[in-house]
Amino acid sequence: MDKIALKTEDLTLPVLARLGRLEYRLCITINRLSRRQAMHRLFRTVSRLGDGVFWYCLMAALALLGGEVGREAALRMGIAGLGGLLIYRQLKHRLVRERPFITFQDIRCGCPPLDRFSFPSGHTLHAVSFTTLALADFPQLAVLLVPFAALVALSRPVLGLHYPSDVLCGALLGYSIAQLVLMV
Repeated sequence: MDKIALKTEDLTLPVLARLGRLEYRLCITINRLSRRQAMHRLFRTVSRLGDGVFWYCLMAALALLGGEVGREAALRMGIAGLGGLLIYRQLKHRLVRERPFITFQDIRCGCPPLDRFSFPSGHTLHAVSFTTLALADFPQLAVLLVPFAALVALSRPVLGLHYPSDVLCGALLGYSIAQLVLMV
């Protein structure tokens, strides 16, 4: 079993390195947005709120104000959050993709990362997962949650913390986790 895992990792690392080189120009272009002070402040704030504060407040509000449906939605979000955390941490520690600002000197780090590796984006995974779950019961929140989740996802490459493919994979994982939780 370990030999199979080792072979998979040996194949994955060069693929991620090549993908990073292909995404380099896009990373530079997106990261330039952070050089404008107002944009930097906006994306840094959104990213920090996406660390958990916004989502924990949403879960608490749903549980306290949403009746039985809100409590169930908050519970599903908590379950998805824990599952997402376990999945993305395992992937990050197995795939060990360095962040763009580490790999490329001309990509500026807009705020300190929460951990070392970049693939997949945990912020995006959770933003998509929590948004999908909350909207399943409270579609009227779309006007707030969809733009916020999109800004969280965009903040990651703008701040030089993730490649676009990290964000895309984080979004796909987050949506998949939410769908699994909704099926249970």
